Amino acid sequence: MSTLSSRLLNSAALVRRAAIAGLLGAGVLAAPLAASAHLRLHHHASAAAMQESVEQRITRLHTDLKITPAEEADWTGVAQTMRDNEAQMQKLVADQTALAPHSVSAVEDLQTYEKFTEAHVLGLKALVASFETLYNTMPDSQKLVADQVFQKFSHKRIMSHA
Repeated sequence: MSTLSSRLLNSAALVRRAAIAGLLGAGVLAAPLAASAHLRLHHHASAAAMQESVEQRITRLHTDLKITPAEEADWTGVAQTMRDNEAQMQKLVADQTALAPHSVSAVEDLQTYEKFTEAHVLGLKALVASFETLYNTMPDSQKLVADQVFQKFSHKRIMSHA
């Protein structure tokens, strides 16, 4: 596997982990970084979290958020958005992997990172919209649970960068 393909697969896993796990406020890098440098910064992320499938994340989040039968219709929209985001990342990985391997220039490296970042942003926007619909229907006690679930995820993410 080429270095670019390897980096793309790792980058896609990282992006999916953030977007699909339900992180609604993805961290923004303080300065632009090439895809390879970005990956080195995130290399210490949990392997288990990156290998968790989208369906496992959906199931875990459903349980953690204590989704009620009355909320299932709105939850279905969140889950579908997570699946759509996963499919988009898989398409990007497949498209990049299909390219003939070659030496990657710094500009190409940045362009690749840009593609994945743009897909990540679009995916997060869709996820925020679908999750906000669900969140707005939750009673205050359940919103508190949701807030704690996302704070816990954010804390783990921050600690993995320490």
